[in-house]
Amino acid sequence: MKPIHPQYESCTILCTGCNTAYETRSTNVKGYHVEICSACHPFFTGKQRLLDTAGRVERFNRKYRKGGEAAATPAPAENA
Repeated sequence: MKPIHPQYESCTILCTGCNTAYETRSTNVKGYHVEICSACHPFFTGKQRLLDTAGRVERFNRKYRKGGEAAATPAPAENA
């Protein structure tokens, strides 16, 4: 039989954002360079912030405020 599978050897993953190196195994012996990893990503570090792009949040609030105000006002009580 011929060996058809590539060699599975150790390689290094280097994060360019925080210069952290991870050792793993892969068929790519040269290694990988990633821009951001779980150690420096804002979602995983808890430093995530919401960005209001082009007023989308304000536009959403204006659009649905009209329906929300009408539903939020209580109906007058009927005396029977």
